[in-house]
Amino acid sequence: MSEIEHNLATEPLKPRGGTLHKTVVMVGMMGAGKTAVGRALAARLGAPFLDSDAEIETAANMTVPEIFTRDGERFFRRKESQVIRRLLRGESCVLSTGGGAFMSAQNRAMISKNGVSVWLNADLNVLWGRVRHKTTRPLLRTNDPRATLAEIYDERVPIYTLADLAVMSDGKASIEAMVDRVLLALASRPDVLERN
Repeated sequence: MSEIEHNLATEPLKPRGGTLHKTVVMVGMMGAGKTAVGRALAARLGAPFLDSDAEIETAANMTVPEIFTRDGERFFRRKESQVIRRLLRGESCVLSTGGGAFMSAQNRAMISKNGVSVWLNADLNVLWGRVRHKTTRPLLRTNDPRATLAEIYDERVPIYTLADLAVMSDGKASIEAMVDRVLLALASRPDVLERN
């Protein structure tokens, strides 16, 4: 057996990229890895990466926490829906959304019509380990942020199960391994991703 044949026989095959026909929308809780995995997925596919929160911040010239403080969550959610609608009408890309974006039935319908939702499913302990030292999470600015995160988790997970695809984010896999998992999930959607 040649060295190349040996390597092919002993190393797992990595999913390759492909041609994106619809936008892949990363959904899930804060800390699930939507931005990190989404950015790496876009790089693997040679596709643009966009983040709805970053787009909102650019348009408002304010951070998300500043928008929450000044205008409230309801205002933010309206702007979020407008931005998601605009981004879904553009070039096919990988789009990371804020944790609450998928709670809106209107957003879910837009995403399903124009793209595919991919839920990064992480358990509460993984999420808490990732967000507990961050000060950029306006919903966690409470007396007991862990309890608040648990309440948000319990409220949102049943809605996230409505996503088109689900990928487990166990907190152990590398970002590249998570991209592999997302690509394997997308293999069931040739209307979204045409494999090379």
